[in-house]
Amino acid sequence: MATKVTTFPSHEEGLSQRRWVVVDGEGRALGRVATQVANLLRGKTKPTYSPHVDCGDFVIIVNASKIRLTGKKATDKLYYRHSERPGGLRSTPAGELLEHRPDRILRDAVKGMLPRNRLSRRLITKLKVYPGAEHPHTAQQATLVAAAE
Repeated sequence: MATKVTTFPSHEEGLSQRRWVVVDGEGRALGRVATQVANLLRGKTKPTYSPHVDCGDFVIIVNASKIRLTGKKATDKLYYRHSERPGGLRSTPAGELLEHRPDRILRDAVKGMLPRNRLSRRLITKLKVYPGAEHPHTAQQATLVAAAE
């Protein structure tokens, strides 16, 4: 009888299989893009996926300012921040934040889909978000990933 052996990928194996991926956000819904990016960052699209190993890819999101907010989220959804002073709570509607800081709205959406641990804090550093079509990572020869809708 042959024994079955479960193999776990090591950290070095995860590093060797990394690639750079470009995701175009133009005209796509915010949640759909964030879900696809979160899966790419964690490495869930790879057969060697393991939840405790950083085996995901670097992800570049371009055209973040052209992301689509569905329903009435542009006016009803609020993003909060606090200055750590008394009465320092500030809120910004999602539509206004999308105009001024589209990178923040996408980064928050992806960060909310990652687990809350040390690994996720390392994963979010592999996310690069740009409001336009240009990005400074041409030397990495990133591949364009098709929309998973």
